[in-house]
Amino acid sequence: MAGILEGKVALVTGAGHGSGRGHALELAKQGAKVIINDLGGSVNGEGQGRDADVVVDIIKARGGEAVADYGDVSDEAAANAMVKRGLEEWGQIDIVVNNAGIVRDKAIWNMSASDFDMVMNVHVRGTWLTCRAAAQIWRAAAKAGNGRYPGRIINTTSGAGLLGHFGQTNYATAKAAVAGLTLTLSLELASIGATANIISPGGLTRISSTIGMGTPKEPDDFDQDEFDPFDPSLGSPVVAWLASDEAQLVTGQCFRSVRDQLSVLKPWSEFKGLTSGGKRWKAEELGKIVATDIFGTRAPGLRLGS
Repeated sequence: MAGILEGKVALVTGAGHGSGRGHALELAKQGAKVIINDLGGSVNGEGQGRDADVVVDIIKARGGEAVADYGDVSDEAAANAMVKRGLEEWGQIDIVVNNAGIVRDKAIWNMSASDFDMVMNVHVRGTWLTCRAAAQIWRAAAKAGNGRYPGRIINTTSGAGLLGHFGQTNYATAKAAVAGLTLTLSLELASIGATANIISPGGLTRISSTIGMGTPKEPDDFDQDEFDPFDPSLGSPVVAWLASDEAQLVTGQCFRSVRDQLSVLKPWSEFKGLTSGGKRWKAEELGKIVATDIFGTRAPGLRLGS
């Protein structure tokens, strides 16, 4: 039976390990031709290597088509080149999955500005650069055709970006920014029929191992016929579906896929609002108002500062 991505060409960044590797393998399984991007550096963003070659070899051994790319997503020329690689190899680029990421965890009083900048560069700048490159190609194609191009962007956030995590003011900020970027991108791409969505995956990866989850394993180390809650590719079928024609009407959404749970997360929304009756708020009265009229009736899971 043909996969749901037959005839599609995809770029997956950070595809050498973990969730990105799982996404690439799933997209290939579903029939897509895949550009496997990975700088080949450490989880802290140091060094370079040829980690992408391993994933290309796996895909080819399984009968799929893939090429390796070793570019740095935060470098403008490299980001443009990896997106255009689809045009060079197969004449098109239909799907961009932004997964590349690093961590440099420290409490804020110990974190250097370079630790912050490096993480922001990879997660935010890198995601923005590949999204822009794809958007420019798709808009040009739409203008040259019937005004539509069904491109797909799937960006990556995390629990840290959605809920916060101690020691990750850089990583959590970057992941929250990716969510905001994607919501806006979905509005801009709507005019040409392209979509932009967010995946928040789980599993045991090099990044999650830095916060004490255990020794990382690769998706192909797990038995795909058995469910394992630590398999980093559990969210990959969601990515493949979002990349498919079936998801044409789904855009601007954030899917959290952790273990056997799948949920849709919404942006900030008002928990409980009050009116001042057309008068200016008085700072000396707000303590009582907030304590009784706003936080007095708590929503499930509402977290108050100590």
